[in-house]
Amino acid sequence: MSAKAITEASGKDILNRHLNTHGAGAATCRFATVNATTDWSKLSVDQPWLLTTPLVVKPDQLIKRRGKLGLIGVKKNFEQVKQWIGERLNKDQKIGNAVGKLRNFIIEPFVPHTDAEEMYVCIYSNRAADTILFYHQGGVDIGDVDAKAVKLDVPVNSTLSLADVKSKLLKEVKDAGTKERIAKFISALYTTFVDLYFTYLEINPLVVTADNLYILDLAAKLDSTADFICRPKWGEIDYPPPFGRDAYPEEAYIADLDAKSGASLKLTILNRNGRIWTMVAGGGASVIYSDTICDLGGASELANYGEYSGAPSEQQTYEYAKTILNLMTSSPKHPDGKVLITGGGIANFTNVAATFQGIITALREFQPKLAEHNVSIFVRRAGPNYQEGLRRMRDFGSTLGIPLHVFGPETHMTAICGMALGKRPIPQAASVEFSTANFLLPGGQQAQADLKAASEAGEVLGSADEGDNSASVGGAHRNGSSLNRKFFSNTTKAIVWGMQQRAVQSMLDFDFICRRDEPSVVAMVYPFTGDHKQKYYWGHKEILIPVYKKMSDAIHKHKEVDVMVNFASMRSAYESTLEVLEFPQIRTVAIIAEGIPENMTRKLIIEADKKGVAIIGPATVGGVKPGCFKIGNTGGMLDNILHSKLYRPGSVAYVSRSGGMSNELNNIISKATDGVIEGIAIGGDRYPGSTFMDHILRYQADPETKLIVLLGEVGGTEEYDVCAALKDGRITKPLVAWCIGTCASMFTSEVQFGHAGSCANSDRETATAKNKGLREAGAYVPDSFDTLGELIHHVYGELVKTGRVVPKEEVPPPTVPMDYSWARELGLIRKPASFMTSICDERGQELIYAGMPISEVLSKDVGIGGVISLLWFQRCLPSYVCKFFEMCLMVTADHGPAVSGAHNTIVCARAGKDLVSSVVSGLLTIGDRFGGALDGSARQFSEAYDTNLHPMEFVNKMRKEGKLILGIGHRVKSINNPDVRVKIIKEFVLENFPACPLLKYALEVEKITTNKKPNLILNVDGVIATAFVDMLRNSGSFTSEEAQEYINVGAINSLFVLGRSIGFIGHYMDQKRLKQGLYRHPWDDISYVIPEQYN
Repeated sequence: MSAKAITEASGKDILNRHLNTHGAGAATCRFATVNATTDWSKLSVDQPWLLTTPLVVKPDQLIKRRGKLGLIGVKKNFEQVKQWIGERLNKDQKIGNAVGKLRNFIIEPFVPHTDAEEMYVCIYSNRAADTILFYHQGGVDIGDVDAKAVKLDVPVNSTLSLADVKSKLLKEVKDAGTKERIAKFISALYTTFVDLYFTYLEINPLVVTADNLYILDLAAKLDSTADFICRPKWGEIDYPPPFGRDAYPEEAYIADLDAKSGASLKLTILNRNGRIWTMVAGGGASVIYSDTICDLGGASELANYGEYSGAPSEQQTYEYAKTILNLMTSSPKHPDGKVLITGGGIANFTNVAATFQGIITALREFQPKLAEHNVSIFVRRAGPNYQEGLRRMRDFGSTLGIPLHVFGPETHMTAICGMALGKRPIPQAASVEFSTANFLLPGGQQAQADLKAASEAGEVLGSADEGDNSASVGGAHRNGSSLNRKFFSNTTKAIVWGMQQRAVQSMLDFDFICRRDEPSVVAMVYPFTGDHKQKYYWGHKEILIPVYKKMSDAIHKHKEVDVMVNFASMRSAYESTLEVLEFPQIRTVAIIAEGIPENMTRKLIIEADKKGVAIIGPATVGGVKPGCFKIGNTGGMLDNILHSKLYRPGSVAYVSRSGGMSNELNNIISKATDGVIEGIAIGGDRYPGSTFMDHILRYQADPETKLIVLLGEVGGTEEYDVCAALKDGRITKPLVAWCIGTCASMFTSEVQFGHAGSCANSDRETATAKNKGLREAGAYVPDSFDTLGELIHHVYGELVKTGRVVPKEEVPPPTVPMDYSWARELGLIRKPASFMTSICDERGQELIYAGMPISEVLSKDVGIGGVISLLWFQRCLPSYVCKFFEMCLMVTADHGPAVSGAHNTIVCARAGKDLVSSVVSGLLTIGDRFGGALDGSARQFSEAYDTNLHPMEFVNKMRKEGKLILGIGHRVKSINNPDVRVKIIKEFVLENFPACPLLKYALEVEKITTNKKPNLILNVDGVIATAFVDMLRNSGSFTSEEAQEYINVGAINSLFVLGRSIGFIGHYMDQKRLKQGLYRHPWDDISYVIPEQYN
């Protein structure tokens, strides 16, 4: 939802900070807020005026007409206010049909005034203008302000003049001085309204005394999508739930997930103890499921409203499902058991199998509780990879131990509601339509050309006339007849804004199966890279599509383009669309993003109308013209496009708000008629760029369109324009219409549905009123969405009977190439993997180290040693081993700047090289002579010990062979000046390891070698190497074969490499911090041995 109500306290706080900066001349609103946690003593200290001023107290919970309900206490002192609140705090209050508890209150100073000083001001936004209402009498008894108040419309993107305020709004204000003050106040209020993205702002009363203006009661709504613009000015805003519905932490949790995700996740808890729970995919579908449940008598038992859409990840779907299942199983058991309806339409781009995997994981986690609560689950879904998703769900259902019924697109979308509520039988075996795209085999592209030639030669279905038909029907609409034209043809060319490779490939695949001569996408614009080309498929051939950094370059180099598909985010969609409107060749723009602030959308509409450009969206999947062109991901995957026969035109055109439901309409219409000729989803925002009427009048003017379908919804009044057009004869073709959201009137509190615009602000905006109006105007209106397909089939049948539609010969479905990645996703092919890994998996819900989730790694505090044990050895090693690893890293981290590795790192750093290059140069010096002796030392000592050589025999053997004993000897340290690092590790190993025979063997060797020379001590390499072997052999975590394999592969040196990297990084940072210049070795430290020269 975009327009969200805020508390009176929040509204007054915003006005306090901003209103008078525009010259309002209003008194600062003094107020204090109170709830159950308020410390009254502290409150009176912080707000001392509470003790000295007569007070007004009232609830601050979005309750209308508080005065008439007796919910305002007037002229009370502080103690009386405490008593007044105490009598009502946390007490049930019935307002209309809603029952809720009073929890939040606002206290203000009482302002003495007369009734004549009370006035009414209200500003609200609509599509083309902001409307200001003013009435010279305000207060509790104002009555019908719509009938009484004077109205002034301020067109979008224009300014409000003081002269207009005085002459048009303040006619009844006779005193010139008072009129001037009120005019300045209204002007400042309007400026604040626009600047801070209010959508509704009502002050009743505004008290105008001789010396000041006071805002007494305030109601306000903000455009919450403008948060990224206005947060610095708004501050932290808390959007309270409607009265009668408590704010649940689960709702806040899902709202937080939604805010952090590119997907859409919504949850509203209606009745925590209800038995009917829903988990529905899609904003429009979620409303329809709620409608159907209520139509079937389940309104009182419906527990929640919500939706997930926009391709949420498996993890996000799991979190969403887990939240709902936790709510469902933490409420009291129901004698009739509970039902979970997991439904949805046909997805456009959401991977059904991936989202279902998240749901399955949650169901598995809650299986015992689901059985305990006697839950039955009903599933219906379709879309990309739905066959695999349904298969997984069916397979899981057979092990779940509770009833789980699974259906696909062969079943009507809402049929599972009737099954769940016992209103219709549950099929024992559904007639599953296991359809997928046909494969394009070698030579298939030539077959495509042959099929195309055949179809063009004969009168087959899909040979719709593409000639221009711009005849105006019933007079001009909006900008003359600029939108009363065909938007797309089989030669339409488009530019795509954004690096949306999947969507572009989808458009090209659609072009190919429609037998277009050329791809519809000729260029892409992406300002974050330089100009380059991207590779795509045209059939099974690879083609290159240019990507431009600048829009102007793309437009100027592709003069044939007249459509832009804009995938820019909500933050940049406004600017990128304004930019493209500067180019006259662009006639249609589709804006995909949702969450664009309403002020920005309204400005785009004004600019587009001026230039005669059609806007589809925002918040839409787009639209499709079968056989010609589709926008982005519209129509879903190729299997659905073929299944719904979108590769050739039919006779039925539709317009819908919901993008997700457009796919369901494609499915319904393809089954009930000869198919779709065009379908547009105008978008779910309050102010879509084009309206229902814009498209319906186009369909009316198109001779190839025989039947029109309208899918409206609760909120707004655009459907009444359609009613008027039906009555006055501008629409003469049969129109089948249904408005979703009929359930809204059955809820006791206001519910905001999935789309920003789907919220009724008056009885006239309810879906029930709209359906009634459409029926009375002459439209065909079904009894519910359940029977929409049957009604469309009936009306189409009548058209066929009367000869207005002549079914044509069906075109054979074209062969379609399938991407390798998608074929693999569907399990249709296999290939050997290029890599194998057994230590880490990042694909699932969270990162996994050798079977341990990263959350567990952190919660168990295994430390760096534990992470090493998981990633190096694929197991959790004992704590003393992990401690040993960490000690080794500490003692080997550095040994001063003189050693070769550190020296190399320092030289590289001073030469201006980057961190990685400098550290690598140091690491490359590690070998048998520096640091890398651990593996060699481990092998030498192990072989000697394993062959039962006495330490003296081992020393003598190495001397005879002329080999150094690796791990013995030190340049500086000796038996008289021992290495503390060796001492620390040796003592730890001897004390904590269950056995350390090799270390003890090495210590015996040390006794012999130090007798010969005092510096031939067991060094750090030797003590780590022998202790490491003892760990492998004696910790009980490895077999003897595994231990020997780690010795053979050189794993022991890993500790020195990792540890010393820490020191190398330190030396690099130290040299940069000291700003050391290029190093040049002094010549006097070099012995120059030059050969003698002979004459």
